[in-house]
Amino acid sequence: MNQQETQQYKVLPILFAMLLSGFIGLFGETALNVALTPLMELLEVGPTTIQWLTTGYLLVLGILVPVSGLLLQWFTTRQLFTTSLIFSIAGTLVAAMAPSFEMLLVARVLQAVGTALLLPLMFNTILVIFPVERRGSAMGLIGLVIMFAPASGPSISGLILANLSWHWIFWISLPFFIISLVCGLMFLPNISKLTKPKIDVLSIILSTLGFGGIVYGFSSAGGHGDGGGGWSSPVVIATLAVGALSLLVFSIRQLRMREPMMDMRAFKFPMFTIGLILIFICMMMMLSSMLILPMYLQQGMAVTPLMAGLVLLPGSLLNGFLSPVMGRLFDKFGPKWLVTIGLAIVAVVLFMYTRIEPTTSLGMIITMHIFMMIGISMIMMPAQTNGLNQLPPAYYPHGTAIMNTLQQVSGAIGTAVAVSILAAGQLSYLKGVSNPESPESQLAGFTSGVQHAFIFALVLCLLGFVISFFVKRVKVGAQQGQQGPMH
Repeated sequence: MNQQETQQYKVLPILFAMLLSGFIGLFGETALNVALTPLMELLEVGPTTIQWLTTGYLLVLGILVPVSGLLLQWFTTRQLFTTSLIFSIAGTLVAAMAPSFEMLLVARVLQAVGTALLLPLMFNTILVIFPVERRGSAMGLIGLVIMFAPASGPSISGLILANLSWHWIFWISLPFFIISLVCGLMFLPNISKLTKPKIDVLSIILSTLGFGGIVYGFSSAGGHGDGGGGWSSPVVIATLAVGALSLLVFSIRQLRMREPMMDMRAFKFPMFTIGLILIFICMMMMLSSMLILPMYLQQGMAVTPLMAGLVLLPGSLLNGFLSPVMGRLFDKFGPKWLVTIGLAIVAVVLFMYTRIEPTTSLGMIITMHIFMMIGISMIMMPAQTNGLNQLPPAYYPHGTAIMNTLQQVSGAIGTAVAVSILAAGQLSYLKGVSNPESPESQLAGFTSGVQHAFIFALVLCLLGFVISFFVKRVKVGAQQGQQGPMH
């Protein structure tokens, strides 16, 4: 039954439509990172305000992705796919023509709605259309998109900014969304079974307050770090407290409901939980270093946005190409060694990053970044696939919703904490010098802050390394036994 069902799907065009739109959506998540400095001048706003182009985007993802498990059970695959792409296309079009910061922010919110609907749908579709033994390779392709798109954002937008205006970052994305939409409308069938569970309004409110509060609190703390408000600001403390409390009540409520919005019982599966923790750590390390490194290249080492993008390109490209390879290695050997060795490699690189100086050669930084990206490709995909493989099909929408939510939240937390540590390190260094205003002191202070931020990433990595020893391969045979009656 399972095999025949699998064969009926036109797997390649479905994959193409999903992966292309996912790639462009996630590319948009980081494409503006390199452009934020020039955009402050062009749109006449300060650093705390410009940060909202990223914060707003992450906030919408943090609020919508948790609800996606519910949406997957209420709306057909085609309805969700079409809606997601209409939002993405509308957002990209508004951004491409945006005359002001406010319009650009609205555009980012529209784009984020599109991406938030698409990500869980992409995972869920692949879990359904691929048999378990080929899932590693398929998830490898998703890995390629999830890792390579945000990683290539700064490089590609650096190239665009060197030759064209920032609007072109969006004009260039637009045709790809349209191609994905057409391809999806032609080939994508309705894959998931609609169970239409009861919609619990309180759960949606708690989830929105919880995930929204956490993302907003951390992002604000990171954004205000340079202004000295940071973590002690009443707004930050209040939103984090509301977020944490709402999440606690949300979790207790989900466990008590017969038809939960996000089924927390997925955490009963130990490999799913370990996989989640590893992905959380991995995304925090990756996104914080991907924010700090281009900043240091531009401000500390005085390279152009284009050059900063190019320095990060080889590692990002390699990471993208390695993801499917890791998928095949995973199908063959399982996750354990891949994950442990990957974390060891990343730990060594992060240790070297804590010694970064303005005199460090670009060649050295490129080499370190390449090794870091190799390590990350060994961690993410195996941890993700192994975790999801342990879930019975009834949990797929919930498992993918939990995983995607945590990825988005981890991004917000990682970048916020890194920026705060950077600002605090810089501040404490400047307090101890006689002439804090001089360019030399400013540069040395900034370097010290960056080194501190990488120490934070290193500590996270070492924690992941310890956890990786508990990873076990999920027995596929047993899983299929579980799956049998569900089809």
